[in-house]
Amino acid sequence: MPVFRWGIALRIRCKIDYVMKKKLGLVGLGIMGGAFARNLLSKGFEVCGCDSSDAAKSRFSAAGGEVVATAAELAARVPIILLSLPSASALAEVTEGRQGIASSGQPGLIVIEASTLPLEAKLRARDALAASGQILLDCPVSGTGAQAAAADVVVFASGDSDAIAQCGPIFTAIGRRYVDLGAFGAGMKVKIIANHLVTIHNVAAGEAMAFARKAGLDLRTVHEALADSAGTSRMFQIRGPQMVEGRYEPPTATIRTHLKDLSIIDGFADSLDMPLPLYTAASQHYHSGLVQGYGELDTASVCAVSEALAGLSKRGAGSDDVPEPEVSR
Repeated sequence: MPVFRWGIALRIRCKIDYVMKKKLGLVGLGIMGGAFARNLLSKGFEVCGCDSSDAAKSRFSAAGGEVVATAAELAARVPIILLSLPSASALAEVTEGRQGIASSGQPGLIVIEASTLPLEAKLRARDALAASGQILLDCPVSGTGAQAAAADVVVFASGDSDAIAQCGPIFTAIGRRYVDLGAFGAGMKVKIIANHLVTIHNVAAGEAMAFARKAGLDLRTVHEALADSAGTSRMFQIRGPQMVEGRYEPPTATIRTHLKDLSIIDGFADSLDMPLPLYTAASQHYHSGLVQGYGELDTASVCAVSEALAGLSKRGAGSDDVPEPEVSR
């Protein structure tokens, strides 16, 4: 028995030593995943990554990352893999596909799922990996692409608590803090509620800036006055400067991407018979933004939607002109 216990302790010690060397894999090198990669590399992690985009792989390689071909190859080389994926189908391919993580034959592997995806898709991936002796954590992040670049996101971690603790150095490298929310799936539920708030606060910020423009005020002065007031929000602070300038490129999260997030909120609320009247009203600005041609622009462009409703002229990218409005007297 002592020899058996010593053997277990040695294997655990070896795994801890391997993790402390700061080696991990990353699947998905887009806006969020690319930001995670740069922060991890700058903090001494050795990162291997893969993506379907040649441009994303080139940026990752230029930052010091090592590109590999498949998720299965990553699983054979590192003890922990971080996923930042655009869709449920991508998650299924990465976890269950022919060259996916489950096929790697690497029991004990920890996989951090940091994407915003339907909970049902994450549960399926968890079960597929568990059948191969691997652990999936549900760890979506709260924050924009700009916040991710500044390591200013919050990680909503859920799942196996021991595995979450092992991943703590990774979470603190990509964000300002992480929260262990308990059972698998709690992270995604909290992320859905966070996105519900973001949806409303972003539209409120855009409407307020359109209101200020209609009133003939200087938008920079208004933003400076309100950014630290009782009426502020993180969305007003982060996206307000874009709204001041009427500049919505390059995007840190597009209208089209946020509409995907809205579909997740809608589905979860429907499953709970949860009425969301404020959110429902705010969500229409994103649908309107898509119709008005803002689909590939930053979600701060909901300000332009409010401006159009107010009869204000459309501003060009980078313009900070504030036309003199017609004020009813």
